[in-house]
Amino acid sequence: MRQRFDVIVVGGGIVGCAIAYYLTGLRASVAVLERGEVGGEASGAAAGMLIAPPWAAPASPFGDLCRSSLHLYPSLVERVQAVTGIDVQFVTTGLLVPAETEGAAAALRQATQWRGGPMPDMEWVEGEALRALEPELSPRLFGAAYSSRQHHVNPGLMTQALARAAEARGATLFPGTSVERYVRRRQRVVAVRTTEGTMAADHLVLAAGPWTGRLARPLGVRVPVRPVRGQMLAYRERRVRNIVGGTGGYLVPKPGGFLFAGATVEDVGFRRRTTRRGIAWLRSMAGSLVPSLRYAEVASTWAGLRPGSPDDMPILGRLPGWTNVYVATGHFRNGVLLAPVTGKVMAELIVRGKTDAALAPFRVERFRPMKAG
Repeated sequence: MRQRFDVIVVGGGIVGCAIAYYLTGLRASVAVLERGEVGGEASGAAAGMLIAPPWAAPASPFGDLCRSSLHLYPSLVERVQAVTGIDVQFVTTGLLVPAETEGAAAALRQATQWRGGPMPDMEWVEGEALRALEPELSPRLFGAAYSSRQHHVNPGLMTQALARAAEARGATLFPGTSVERYVRRRQRVVAVRTTEGTMAADHLVLAAGPWTGRLARPLGVRVPVRPVRGQMLAYRERRVRNIVGGTGGYLVPKPGGFLFAGATVEDVGFRRRTTRRGIAWLRSMAGSLVPSLRYAEVASTWAGLRPGSPDDMPILGRLPGWTNVYVATGHFRNGVLLAPVTGKVMAELIVRGKTDAALAPFRVERFRPMKAG
């Protein structure tokens, strides 16, 4: 087993695997340490929508990050599928954001007409035009904002494709491998002691989702990331053609005839399990949007722990006080969308010492205090 690498990435989710993929593209030797299975946590539990959230305003640092990542997706998908043979189910579809009240309809109609707003590529539809797009939507809806070209992937398969493509370029994957302690020399971590032995590296990246804070604590730095549970379910029948985003929830038609419904947002610590209340809420949400789903058969239910931050934006960059330790976490509900740009800018920062992306708004230093307590 190789014992020295240019970079050790701790975390085998979609963000960690994207970082490994882009690092190997810059000819770095990389080890990916994952305490469980690659893509076995939130990356494999998400719906895979590649849609920027409403607060990703145009010309904002976060909005720019989202759009840059979305721009990277088509060519990235093409490359990793060609190398690995894994179909990541990159699908182009429509998006409907329905209005369930008159107030919501007025706000959405205005948002679609404001070219500088969060919905510059969407139009307002109602009545027969809405029924033509989605015949099974509830007749009680007042209309919807509509975009004809949005995308989603299978996030578990995308994670596997990134991991295997990185491996094909020389990365080494270590599933079932946990970090036990760091070997330090002044302001550097020179090696990591793991359950599979000690590995030396020139750089270390902590990209372990909500567990990143625990990994940073021994280095004396507080990374304020927390687990946010999201419960989901899948119906056996696809009752909608487009992604439908309702009040706090969404429906995503998936290849194979399934329809995903998600997702709860729960601060319950590291308890990754479904609950009766959570699944009941999902069924109620889905039934309010599409009445025929009220009695539809549920194929499966599951939950994942997303990495949340105090401002719901990612935490990216070098760890304060350390010259060769980096952090990439806090993506919350946008980890699948932001994985490509995160991988690209982190790889550039590590190998070249700089990146064109404006990372200052996402540095961990924006939170105080910085020292772990």
